[in-house]
Amino acid sequence: MAAAKGARAVTEKILLRVLVVDDEAPARKDLKRILGKMLGVEIAGEARDGPEAVKLIKKIEPDVVLLDIQMPGLDGFQVVSRIADMERIPSIVFVTAYDEYAIKAFEVHAVDYILKPVEEKRLAQAIERAQRIRRGAEAGPDLKALLGAVGAYSKRLAVRQGESLVMVDVNDILYATVTDGSIKIVAREVEGSAGFRSLDELEKELADRHFARVHKSYLANIDRIYEITPWFSGSYQLRMEGKGGPVIPLSRSQAKELRKILKW
Repeated sequence: MAAAKGARAVTEKILLRVLVVDDEAPARKDLKRILGKMLGVEIAGEARDGPEAVKLIKKIEPDVVLLDIQMPGLDGFQVVSRIADMERIPSIVFVTAYDEYAIKAFEVHAVDYILKPVEEKRLAQAIERAQRIRRGAEAGPDLKALLGAVGAYSKRLAVRQGESLVMVDVNDILYATVTDGSIKIVAREVEGSAGFRSLDELEKELADRHFARVHKSYLANIDRIYEITPWFSGSYQLRMEGKGGPVIPLSRSQAKELRKILKW
């Protein structure tokens, strides 16, 4: 009931034409269901991938685009770059399962950034904000304020387990590694893949946390190192978390850096 009330909080003063873009049909259906409850909103259309999104945006010129990030053909950011030459660029609200793109989203002047599963109240807030910006009652995106709206952006990562996504506190991550070209996250109670393109990208994302590159293929949470054991040729092994915790390699070159950090 409260969610429905939040969804209807959007004012009728300005009619917003909204384009829904997501490569998953259930996600598009859910967004359209929520939008259908909002006053002052018209669903202008839907797109299943990046190229179709660009084509529709230029054809129908919507006021707002609810835009997924990871899609076939073109990702959400590439879609934005392809419409940058439009005389009237729509307000962009990114709707995604991955929180690691938040800063980049606001760098391209997104109005908002919403994490899946989408809450009706949260989407209503984004649409209402787009209305306020359109009628000049509010300035454009404020990076600091919008990061606050994302919530625990800098504290959690989305880890995929099968068809599900589990939000993991970065402090609970033991280590990350590269497996078959994808980034594998091993946390206290969760193990799965993350939507980063490389270990370097993940390392950069966690730069303000206690993580260190301990091997070319491993990034470790320094706070979760339980034991350091000599291995061979000047290399070591790290046991994470406790006596029965997983063991990962510490290369000879990275051992020098870790010595400086841990004063060992």
